Amino acid sequence: MCILSERLGGAYAGLAVYAFSNGSSLGNETVVDLTLGAREQFKELPFAEVLRTSYVISMDGSGDPIIINEAGNVLICYHDIGEIELLADSFEALIEDNFYEW
Repeated sequence: MCILSERLGGAYAGLAVYAFSNGSSLGNETVVDLTLGAREQFKELPFAEVLRTSYVISMDGSGDPIIINEAGNVLICYHDIGEIELLADSFEALIEDNFYEW
């Protein structure tokens, strides 16, 4: 795990995607920091159970966590209304949707 964490870095892919070690533009928070923080911050909201079994890869500009659930779907959890929306069926699909060939 330690060897992997040193090689898995965050990047910008249409949105900031955090990992274990991030580029300087993303800051020092890791995917673990974001996940634990979101689980604590949103533990009273309807989507708390989904957060408990998912991990946070990013936050949108409004403070809504973007997560990957157990099935591999990419979701956004809207903290102000307590709802979840599917962004992509997979992380791969999310990346493909955000990069266009010229």
